[in-house]
Amino acid sequence: MTDGGVSAMHTLAFVDPGHFHAALTLGERHPRVRDEIFIYAQQGQELDDFLTLVEAFNRRADQPTSWRPVLRAGDLSLERLIAERPGGVVILAGKNHRKMAMVRRLHDAGFHVLADKPWLAGADGLEDLRHTLAGGPLAMEMMTGRYDVTSILTERLVSESEVFGGFDAEAAGPPAIQISSVHHLEKTVDGRPLRRPAWFFDVRVQGDGIADIPTHMVDQVQRLFAAVSPAAATGSPPPLELIAARTWATQVPLTLFARVTGSPVFPSDLDTVVTGSELSYRGNAELSFRLGAVTAALHTRWDLSAPSGGGDTHRAVIRGTLAEIRVEQRAETGYRRRLTVIPRGNRDRMRAALERSVASWQDGHPGLAVSEVGAGWEIRVPRPLDAGHERHFPLVLADFLSRVERGSLPEGLAANTLAKYTLLARASTEARRAGSPDPMWHFKT
Repeated sequence: MTDGGVSAMHTLAFVDPGHFHAALTLGERHPRVRDEIFIYAQQGQELDDFLTLVEAFNRRADQPTSWRPVLRAGDLSLERLIAERPGGVVILAGKNHRKMAMVRRLHDAGFHVLADKPWLAGADGLEDLRHTLAGGPLAMEMMTGRYDVTSILTERLVSESEVFGGFDAEAAGPPAIQISSVHHLEKTVDGRPLRRPAWFFDVRVQGDGIADIPTHMVDQVQRLFAAVSPAAATGSPPPLELIAARTWATQVPLTLFARVTGSPVFPSDLDTVVTGSELSYRGNAELSFRLGAVTAALHTRWDLSAPSGGGDTHRAVIRGTLAEIRVEQRAETGYRRRLTVIPRGNRDRMRAALERSVASWQDGHPGLAVSEVGAGWEIRVPRPLDAGHERHFPLVLADFLSRVERGSLPEGLAANTLAKYTLLARASTEARRAGSPDPMWHFKT
């Protein structure tokens, strides 16, 4: 449902936007989105933070937006939105433990829903997810990794048989895909210190380490697998089979909690995870699983504060029979993602195949270049093509609206989304059952 036809203008509505990702979708104007946006929420700090970030977009010197928020403050936000129906598209980014139930209610009421990940905070909600994805109005995740240029190029590289070959799926070897990341509880967004709601630190509401960042990581594994096995993208891919999972905690001092949330004390409902002046935030996770013959191993960790001049880190290693693909984002790369190809066979033949591939991508990604680095080559991405994580959210919104206008999601996306959350629900259950054993595996980030 659009607001009157394929080329009609869309009116956006937001419900209880408790996470800053909701506001980031408004980081750029969209030619078919009305400037008037509707916000249904209770008065309080979360609403204030959302409006402050939207106003910052309006006031910036470079390409300012012109959003006109229409506030519908009060209780029963979801019920009032459904009754008033200001538009056909709803954006959700808030408490994860109730998100899937909200998505289903909006879907059943005829709204298209773009909802931040994760959709589940644990094992509950799979039936609502299955129902929502079965048909009717569209529901899609804010999966920003699909719009990152380095991720797109990585998928292209593994699809090039003369460069990558196929996955190195030797049972005795390391996992064919390893992905790790370090995120920070205290950081800046759009040049401002990020404020997180106190419930972010409650894993019953936010979800634990398996529920959160791995939604991106499993999605990336699925996309890499489909790039090598195109039939899996449109047909019935093999199931995701869990091997092992665990979670553990980052100790958060009250001083940092106060800076990040604005609350001078830990809430009483977090007493069970507070010892003295520290809170145990179980936001870290490791899990491994199989997709067909391909084994993937994931590691994600939350540190306290982003380093001065730095940010989150990321590392991915994708092992092929002809080459190893590496994606790195850390201090040595200036916290920008660096994509390298390490040959495992004939170096000259690999260089020629790589240059042919990169040359064929110039129409969509002008300025890409291949340069020698260490034992292999770096795919150099011009800065104009690498917009940065915060700029991906308007791209997610634009893509979702185009899907709404077409009336369908990409083929296979619903099945992969259900498979992903089924895996993560099982992993979360297994991690709780297993407690906190020693790490299954680890590699440097």
